[in-house]
Amino acid sequence: MSNYLHNYLSGEWQAQADAANLLRDPVTGEHIASTGGRATGLEAGFEFARSKGAAALQAMTYGERAAMLDQVLKVLQANRDAYYDISLANSGTTKADSAVDIEGGCFTLGYYAKLGASLGDARTLLDGTPAIYSKDKLFQAQHILTPARGVALFINAFNFPSWGLWEKAAPALLSGVPVIVKPATVTAWLTHRMVADVIAAGILPAGALSIVCGSSAGLLDQLRPFDVLSFTGSADTAVAIRSHDAVARHSVRTNIEADSLNCSMLGPDAVPGSASFDAYVNELVREMSTKSGQRCTATRRALVPSSVYGEVAEAVSARLAQIKVGNPRNEEVRMGSLVSREQYDNVQAGIRKLASEAKTLYDGSSQPLVDADPAVAACVSPTLFGVQDADQAALVHDHEVFGPVSTLLGYRDTAHALELAHRGLGSLVASAFSEDAAWLATTAQALAASHGRVHTVTPEVAKTQTGHGNVMPGSIHGGPGRAGGGEELGGLRALAFYHRRSAIQGSAQTLENLSATAKAWTV
Repeated sequence: MSNYLHNYLSGEWQAQADAANLLRDPVTGEHIASTGGRATGLEAGFEFARSKGAAALQAMTYGERAAMLDQVLKVLQANRDAYYDISLANSGTTKADSAVDIEGGCFTLGYYAKLGASLGDARTLLDGTPAIYSKDKLFQAQHILTPARGVALFINAFNFPSWGLWEKAAPALLSGVPVIVKPATVTAWLTHRMVADVIAAGILPAGALSIVCGSSAGLLDQLRPFDVLSFTGSADTAVAIRSHDAVARHSVRTNIEADSLNCSMLGPDAVPGSASFDAYVNELVREMSTKSGQRCTATRRALVPSSVYGEVAEAVSARLAQIKVGNPRNEEVRMGSLVSREQYDNVQAGIRKLASEAKTLYDGSSQPLVDADPAVAACVSPTLFGVQDADQAALVHDHEVFGPVSTLLGYRDTAHALELAHRGLGSLVASAFSEDAAWLATTAQALAASHGRVHTVTPEVAKTQTGHGNVMPGSIHGGPGRAGGGEELGGLRALAFYHRRSAIQGSAQTLENLSATAKAWTV
């Protein structure tokens, strides 16, 4: 078939090169699209974004850029049916799982459009109140935030081709910083289609949004000191990025989201049949099965009181056994495939590795796939491991299997549970389930130092809580240590990455004039 994903640089769709990467339907193996290899015209494309895109965006007010985001959202909503078709074919996901990506991206765009509207006609953000440096109070200093003078380069992961773009692009464009996105090649079709639709609509100024679909070779070489870089992917690639001259020598501001051994914790008060017990089981099963476990926030370690370890294992296994895995075109299928056979091989290798120290509590591989050839399809059924004496586990605290896999770990008391949670060496999210709100508050504080987000659930919010793995734009997304040390979203906090903070010193009158086109920075 002829579905070549062209690069878009310097305000133009680039000529087709020899197909270097073939994108395949991960269920049927059918060739569905292709991309070129190393991109040409990168230097000119980056400079065009800096000179044309940034100038046009930063000539607008925050309110005008917010209105622009709202128009982008309307374009995406008008084309959402096509996006679901692409997600099905390119990512092998069910409609419900595609919605996590597609609707999640749209929701985040809409959120920042509304948030940006509150900034109105401002062109600068004020950070704090003036510091007074003279006895007559005439000489003062005011911190301000101004948009970065460069471009924002996004190197994204394969699991969220929609949300992964817009959760970064929304705050960047609202800040007035042009975007160059490099989606993971294996699932680049959806990102490419969305960018193409937005470009065709003529909403954004030239140079505001560009895309490179093939190889990432040469992208980092184009970065200059005032650019910013956001990366989502493996810890190994993150090491290479941090050692690149652009980052190590020229201090390009960089945000990294890497591996994360997220945990969930069942409180010591839970007993089988209690509301917290049932909510915990439901959430763990959802985390293992949503997008076939391919979420950076998915629960990899499930910490439960040793006294109910067996009951949790039995309840979760019974629920997992009901999940039909296979071709998402079949309405009976609840869990589709991984994104590729390469990822299938990686997950199978990870399962074998964890099996070397953990007991297999549930193995879904004996269940037949629905309308899918196991020799072709990248489908992996859920696997639940267990280590009742969690002190004897090592690999589960060090190795992430990026698929429908989780490990049940028994704990003796709260102190032991916290010790196990911290052994992840920094994660994006931890969750805790209990009917004891006081215990949850204390536990959340103890978890916060090593987790970017702590999600607590009592029975009263069990039906309305947003989910362990769901990232909401009003809360920060990122985590310390192993998780990369980055931070995204969090309402207006997200804009800080795309701004430069500077202290302006001068007379009170000078600072008053400065504030005429500024808005107080409040989060």
